[in-house]
Amino acid sequence: MTTFIFDALKDLQNNNSNLSELTFVLPSKRAGLFLKHQLYKVSNQTIFSPTIISIEEFVEELSQLKTITNTELLFEFYSTYTQLTKKEETDTFEVFSKWAQILLQDFNEIDRYLIPQKNIFNYLSAIKEIENHHWSLEENQTEFIKKYLSFWNKLHNYYTHFSKQLLNKKIGYQGLIYRESVDNLETYIQNNSKKQHVFLGFNALNTCEETIIQKLLQNNLAKIYWDIDTTFFNSINHDAALFTRQHKQKWHYFKSNPFHWITTNYTKEKNISVFGIPKNIGQAKYIGSLLNKLQKEHTTLQNTAVVLGDENLLIPVLNALPENINALNITMGFPLKSIPLAWLFETLFYIHKIPSNTFYYKDVINVISHQFIRPLLNVEQVDYASKIIETIDANNIIYLTVDRLKEMAPKSITIIELLFSNWGKTIDLALQNCFQLILRIKTCLDDNKAANLLSLEYLFRFNELFNELLRLNTKYQHIKDVSTLFSIYKELLSSETLDFQGEPLQGLQIMGMLESRVLDFETVIITSVNEGVLPSGKSNNSFIPFDVKLENKLPTYKEKDAVYAYHFYRLLQRAKNIYILYNTEADVLTGGEKSRFITQLELEGVHNITHQIIAPQVPVIETSLQTIEKNESLQSDIINLAEKGFSPSSLTSYIRNPIDFYYQKILKIKEHDDVEETVAANTLGTVVHNTLEDFYKPLVGTFITAEIIKNLKSQIEQKVSFHFKNEYKEGDITKGKNLIVFEIAKRYVSNFLDFEIQDLKAGNQIKICAIEANNEVMVTIPELDFPVKLVGKVDRVDEYNGITRIIDYKTGRVEQNQVEIVNWEEITTDYKKYSKPFQILTYAYMMHLMGDINFPIEAGIISFKNLNAGFLKFAKKDKSGNGAKKDFLITNETITNFKVELKQLILEICNPNIPFTEKEV
Repeated sequence: MTTFIFDALKDLQNNNSNLSELTFVLPSKRAGLFLKHQLYKVSNQTIFSPTIISIEEFVEELSQLKTITNTELLFEFYSTYTQLTKKEETDTFEVFSKWAQILLQDFNEIDRYLIPQKNIFNYLSAIKEIENHHWSLEENQTEFIKKYLSFWNKLHNYYTHFSKQLLNKKIGYQGLIYRESVDNLETYIQNNSKKQHVFLGFNALNTCEETIIQKLLQNNLAKIYWDIDTTFFNSINHDAALFTRQHKQKWHYFKSNPFHWITTNYTKEKNISVFGIPKNIGQAKYIGSLLNKLQKEHTTLQNTAVVLGDENLLIPVLNALPENINALNITMGFPLKSIPLAWLFETLFYIHKIPSNTFYYKDVINVISHQFIRPLLNVEQVDYASKIIETIDANNIIYLTVDRLKEMAPKSITIIELLFSNWGKTIDLALQNCFQLILRIKTCLDDNKAANLLSLEYLFRFNELFNELLRLNTKYQHIKDVSTLFSIYKELLSSETLDFQGEPLQGLQIMGMLESRVLDFETVIITSVNEGVLPSGKSNNSFIPFDVKLENKLPTYKEKDAVYAYHFYRLLQRAKNIYILYNTEADVLTGGEKSRFITQLELEGVHNITHQIIAPQVPVIETSLQTIEKNESLQSDIINLAEKGFSPSSLTSYIRNPIDFYYQKILKIKEHDDVEETVAANTLGTVVHNTLEDFYKPLVGTFITAEIIKNLKSQIEQKVSFHFKNEYKEGDITKGKNLIVFEIAKRYVSNFLDFEIQDLKAGNQIKICAIEANNEVMVTIPELDFPVKLVGKVDRVDEYNGITRIIDYKTGRVEQNQVEIVNWEEITTDYKKYSKPFQILTYAYMMHLMGDINFPIEAGIISFKNLNAGFLKFAKKDKSGNGAKKDFLITNETITNFKVELKQLILEICNPNIPFTEKEV
């Protein structure tokens, strides 16, 4: 396969050009590297290398100006803006940076296309006045209208002042450099009358580039080689040749000189495969399997390129590459914003950008848990990060001060101050904190330098980034607060990359679309060929309206699409094997619709195209319920648990799911108690239970009266507050949802006491027998050769008109049908239906064995969310459905029937031959 570069060099050699004396100008530096590599193929003797430069370097040389970064450009422009704008009307640097970037892009375009500046700015100003004539011509204009029109009237002044400011400093943005290069062109031609230039592989040219190249061609100081195929060139509607057709028609030079070249490579036989693949990760994975297949077929991936339509695919693609790829070159850098350190500094800027004395606990945990920070908090083999997190969890702390953090980690005060103190005082201090933090992390990583080389490289790049921030702020003094610093940090970060080291001319090439300019590969894999990516669609990030752009011959989305079309089709021209991938799924911003380029390929009928939809292989994973067999060790644990005692809640836990019982009761694995930002349901329940215990405990053994209960009502606020503090620790219950929950707790207690007063006023006699009484009782099970104990706390036992009642409080809603059963066999099988009657009957059985009650009795639930239903009594029904006869009294017979089921359940738990088997809950 011959390449465009080789063909151009061969043509120059055939025309007896001295290659060493030529100056090659190319669209990118990367193309220059490939050109240098091709020189030996056409030269049969040792020669001096010619001058090889990119178009940007060439116009810099012409203009005698130096390009500065977009970020520094913003700072320079803000200096102009503040000088030309009244102090009271001046935007902050943070606000300014949002719109100034768009305006700078417009300045750039206006200069690159040599538009008369005054004309276009006056035109824009006039348009705004006409558009808004209905209010701009009013006598009593508002301040907003005045400021709006004033902005458009000042655009020319901004431009003029800004340009002069940059020219005085011998610096510039791309457009200004291009305009200056055109102004200096005559001088350059006079000073370099014997210098020969060769322009290779250009397509879309701005007016400045056209002017420079045409002038050099007319003075016989240059040659230009285009790279376009006859298939595109001869089709008047084909956008891939939009610009080259225009150049051939409009340039006077080509009226008397040949047009190099219109080639015929595209129609040669090619294998083109189009694959629709769901999601970006799917594309990355498929590239991996495709490269694996290609390597097996060709042994080497030399002359193979993966061209990423969406450069965000770089990391997934790198992770999907086959392990046996030896030679690899990546033209794009690894974005710094994807590095873990970026997230650390983003979090720090985020928590400090609004001045505050307290920090939200999740932000604190995020910072101290970070992989680079946690080792710094490990002092004298004490992990203070863990200590802080445990203290936050245990005390339910939502907001923390620096002093409180220092109390929690007394030996890590320096690092805590670096992370959480003095960021808002001055910008220099905030940046010094960043530098100090980087140094502390570096010292820590230096302990094992060999294992941390990549992390140290990350640190070095971030140190450079913060040095640039410090330089810019020292030079311009525009950053006034942490919020602005955060914006500029993100602006700088977005353009910074960590460059890969590789062999640029060997093995597999991974590149973006623009890096493929002028280069040719035998095998090409192009990703993300979707509408909105290739081409990028109708985005118009500009202050200049579409019709004004057309009027002034500025590029619009039409030209932008044509640029993408050229790059896409140029990749296909000389390639033999082409794999085109697109995303079939509708993502947030892109994907779902294949690119018009694919449809065009299919419709033009030049090549046979195979089109497949690839779906990832999804293995069928049969979900099997977990089973834990009981070995000797596990059986021993069960016996120990039986001796300590089964509680009604542990037994219902087994009924619900034996695996939960195994984790919680045998392995003693507890759920992690997260910080409760809003009061959890179980916390509310505990507070209500504990408050009622405080009220009724002193009344055990007495008949209560309405007067006694009325007197308790005055203590509700104090008792509920006390128990919330006890349970909710340092959580705030004075506002928001928590205040509502606090009021609900008070209302529950108050409603219950009112319910009790009504009962007493109705003439009922109530004697309190026990409150939160601990019950422990041994159960005789002849089949087992070890003791079994039942333990549990009953919320309340009383005598109601002479009948003993066992009462369980529930803060949730319970209905009467949830405390009733029909068949005894079901009580240990269905948790949802029968867990509540099982619990209250277990309490009744325990108290019966202890001799604390005499049958008949009643047992049931008082539901705080269903107080109107009163005491919900356990009932045995003779049948299900309506019209069933209910027996509310618990007698010896009831307990005997229940005992059979309870014994059966305990035997199942203790049976070594019955494993713990998971249930689908």
